[in-house]
Parts: sequence; C-alpha cells; structure tokens
Amino acid sequence: MLERAKDAPAGVDAVKAIGTVSKSDYQSVVEPLIEDARREGRRIRILCEIGPEFTSFTPGAAWEDLKVGMGAMRLFEGCAVVSDARWIRESTRLTSFLMACPVRVFGSQERDEALRWLASLPEGPGISHRLTESEVLVVEVEQPLRAQDFDALALTVDTWLGTHAELAGVVIHAREFPGWENIGGLIRHVRFIRDHHRKVGKIALAADSKVAALVPQLANHFVRAEVRRFEYDELDDALVWAARPRFVSR
Repeated sequence: MLERAKDAPAGVDAVKAIGTVSKSDYQSVVEPLIEDARREGRRIRILCEIGPEFTSFTPGAAWEDLKVGMGAMRLFEGCAVVSDARWIRESTRLTSFLMACPVRVFGSQERDEALRWLASLPEGPGISHRLTESEVLVVEVEQPLRAQDFDALALTVDTWLGTHAELAGVVIHAREFPGWENIGGLIRHVRFIRDHHRKVGKIALAADSKVAALVPQLANHFVRAEVRRFEYDELDDALVWAARPRFVSR
C-alpha cells in the first residue's frame, strides 16, 4: 500500500510504500495528489520513502507509475527517494537523468535531510526572461537549464506569436554556459528550438569568451536567424542590434 505522511513541511508531499504496492494504491493516493496540485496551480516536490516494510510492486502498479509519471511530468519540481534497498537506489540513479526535475537518493537515516533538500529547491524557472517593447526576448542564464525554463519561454513566445508574424530577436545574456540540469532540460531545449527557430529574426549572444563556442551551434540551429556575439558587458549594444531589421548594417 501507499500512504501519505503528515510530517512533511509546507510545499512538500511525502509518500511511503509499505508491503505490496498495487495499481489501486496509485489511484487512491498519487492521482489525487496530482489533481490537487493541478487545481491549486502548484508544482510537486515529492519524497518517496521505500523502507524495509516494502516488498514489491504489482505489474499493474508499475504500469500506473509509468502512466502517471508521463502524464504529470511537467508538474514535478523535485523528487527525493529515501531507501536503503540497493536495487532501488541504483535504479533511481540510473533513471534520474531522464527526469524533467532534479532527483536525489537518500538513505533511511537521511529522511530529514531529504525533506530539507526538497524544501530548499528554487521555485519556478531557473532562468529569467523578459520581452522588451522592441520585440526582443532577453534571456538571463545563471543556473543549469531546466525543462520548466523552456516551458516558461515557450508560453511567452507562443503568446506573442499568436498575434505577430515573428519575434524580432532573442538576446541570451550569460556569464558562462551552465549546461543542462538533466536530459529532460536538454530535450525540452531541442524541442523549443525546433518549434520556434523559423520565427526569430536575430540571435545575439552577450557572453564572456567561455561561451563563445556556442555561437556556431546557435547559427546551425537558428538557420533563418542572423547571429552575432557581444561581450557580456555589451548587453545594451546587443539589444539595439537585435531590435533592428535583419541585414541592416550597424
């Protein structure tokens, strides 16, 4: 069975597996948890405790786990797995990179630490962005890119493109490129590029030299866009350039 713990801090949900976990356990415990989060407009930080009382998952439970996880992946903001079982710890580590949210494994004596980690996760997207009056999207990159970053970017861009033919430009402002949080962030990044690269006029990268290697990659992805690099402190110049019509010299 699955039971919800009542000692989790605000903003964190805790679920404990005991004995044999069946499909009906997911339907009675996990699905209502997800529906509550959707209704309240919040993301889910979940602690999954699998202690010595746990024996097995039924085949129906395994399928329900996969189905629920795929259907609600974007809702999850963090997952902590608390267990001393070697196969659970190893399988979680192997699959955590495929998740759209950060996942960490803790031992049974580290449950309090797991709850503190979940409570300390940053809220919302890890990067900030804004759309200027000159129709330029400015993206400030400081943390490893997360799947929800691209969900937020897509919402802004798609809303704009609903009433406009294209976006004048995108300016990426980054001291250094922090990479992706996990493969979920990378996949969402690729999807965002695929869906929007034909509707962007210019791409400006205002970054230090460590990030300069990204310029050819950007040019290859945004094949229609005019691409130019600026120094990190030349953000204002990058904004002016990105707002100008394409192929107009400086």
